[in-house]
Amino acid sequence: MQYQVWQKLIKEFQQLRVCLLPGATIIGLMSIVRLTGFIQPLDWLVFDHFLQHRPPEPIDERIVIVGINENDLHHHPQYPISDHDLASLLQQLQTYQPRAIGLDIYRDLPINPGHDEIEMTFKKFPNIIGIEKVLPDAINPPPTLPPAQIGFADQIIDSDGKLRRSLLATPTPQGYKFSLSLRLAELYLNHFGIKLENGIRDPDTIRFGSVELPRVLPNFGGYVGVDAGGVQVLLNFRSGQSRFRTLSWEQLRERKFPPEWIRDRIVILGMTAASAKDSITTSAMASPTLGRVYGVEIQAHAVSQILSAVLNSRPMLNSWGSVWINLWITAWGFVGIISARFAKSPWVNLLVITIAFFIFICISYLLLILGWWIPVVPSGLVLTFNGIGLAALYQYDLVLKSKIQARQAIIESTFETIHNGPLQTLSKILKYCKKPDLPISKLLPELEQELEQLNQELRGIYELLQQDSINHEQSLYLGNGLIINLQNPLYEIFYQVYSYTLDRDFRCFKTLKIKIRSFEPIDERNLSLEDKRGLCRFLEEALCNVGKHAIGVTSLKVTCGALAGWNKLSILDNGLGVKSSKEGRGTQQFKNLARQIKGKFRRVTLFPHGTLCELSWPVPIFPNFPNFPNFPNFKKIQEHKE
Repeated sequence: MQYQVWQKLIKEFQQLRVCLLPGATIIGLMSIVRLTGFIQPLDWLVFDHFLQHRPPEPIDERIVIVGINENDLHHHPQYPISDHDLASLLQQLQTYQPRAIGLDIYRDLPINPGHDEIEMTFKKFPNIIGIEKVLPDAINPPPTLPPAQIGFADQIIDSDGKLRRSLLATPTPQGYKFSLSLRLAELYLNHFGIKLENGIRDPDTIRFGSVELPRVLPNFGGYVGVDAGGVQVLLNFRSGQSRFRTLSWEQLRERKFPPEWIRDRIVILGMTAASAKDSITTSAMASPTLGRVYGVEIQAHAVSQILSAVLNSRPMLNSWGSVWINLWITAWGFVGIISARFAKSPWVNLLVITIAFFIFICISYLLLILGWWIPVVPSGLVLTFNGIGLAALYQYDLVLKSKIQARQAIIESTFETIHNGPLQTLSKILKYCKKPDLPISKLLPELEQELEQLNQELRGIYELLQQDSINHEQSLYLGNGLIINLQNPLYEIFYQVYSYTLDRDFRCFKTLKIKIRSFEPIDERNLSLEDKRGLCRFLEEALCNVGKHAIGVTSLKVTCGALAGWNKLSILDNGLGVKSSKEGRGTQQFKNLARQIKGKFRRVTLFPHGTLCELSWPVPIFPNFPNFPNFPNFKKIQEHKE
């Protein structure tokens, strides 16, 4: 049993090997192409698309955006707004007791009137965080703010012009500096006793309490060889149409909002006027301005994802290591290989690949929702290429093998026909020629008769090969124009083969006195037409051997029936036979046939003389199958020849 299982596994591996090498090559090439960064922009687009179509999240009420819009600029025509107006705005916000105020407006130079007023405001309120620019062209922060109240507003744009990363900290010639979003998050979380620290698992990242912010590495998610300087994290934008509460300058001045919107909240003050040109492009969230998002809202998203991760366990976006990503790509490539191997037809394979691709997309989407960005494009491509491309290759290989097998079957069938017909006649002719004591006057008529027989047999084979291939597969040619329909019951076919062969002019048949035949109906549901053809050739060959070699034979018994779970076809004679240790072509055919029908073959020399040639194969077992159909009355027949 174990041997059969092992043989089956070996055979399955040999069939799978057709797709294995080209499939592995496609996987390897895709991994190399991925490392070149060629398909990186496609992975970015899929990443943006997934983020944009996530389930909506509730508004983050901890953050309020105060945006100075176009209408506000019409009422205050001075731009940039003066220090006086800005100081008044900050002082009014302080009356609502916010926990932190982020000023997302550069104020490195005085804009009078009111410069002294803004300086006093900065000194009076330690919860105000101003901004600077550090990369690549520096813009100084407000000069009166201490370093702890300064954060940079720099953003990192990918090569396609879109924002996906948030820079939280970076080294500069003036020292290590933090972003506005990180400063605001730190100020807010200090009220909970949660401090900003270095990471434990990754000492180079940032940690709040037990939450480490996963930093972007050079090969991270869909990024390949990206500049990962400083501490960068992926921006996990909040989803939904309304993400933060937003107030205009006019609403704030006229107090058209509930005061609790600002109390103990983070307020981020910035420009929301299109003319200010303070916007960034992203495809990761729906935007009425075709992907343009104001910088003040980007700062709100950056703060929100930190607070949500620390206080609400909302996942930050992380990624697997390169080894796991390569295994992920390889796994989906093997899904395509297996589908190509086991799909029964191109349409079934296409359906399987479509379902597998849908499952793959769903898994990748769910992983992103759970906080894991896994490259989608390379995995999807190897799944598609292997699943569809290798299916075509495998089908081509099957067709090629089928043609080879069909050709080999015709060759084998033709040889068997020649072996059991013309070659037997030719053997007789050669024996005549080796009789030196036979007068030429007697030799020539016999040779002429045999040569005529040989001519007819060869012509009959030619005519057989000219027949339609379907008819040829369903029939058995015996010679003299006799063609047997293999779809008939086996016992009838055996009788025809038996009768035809014993009518042939073999010298040993002339001494037969007793001929016994018994062909019983057997269950042949597990036999193909090719199996039945082989059984008929076995019977013909075994009878021909008796006719040629069983010298002095007087008794021949040919039987076929079921016994103890086995069907047995036996040919028993009492002639001298031929004893040879060399295995002939016929014996090889019989052994191959026995393996084909999962049976046994044996040829036994009996004492004191005689030969038993027997082929047996198991009776099929079909549970709960109707009773075997009734056959016509059949009687064993004995023939005696004096």
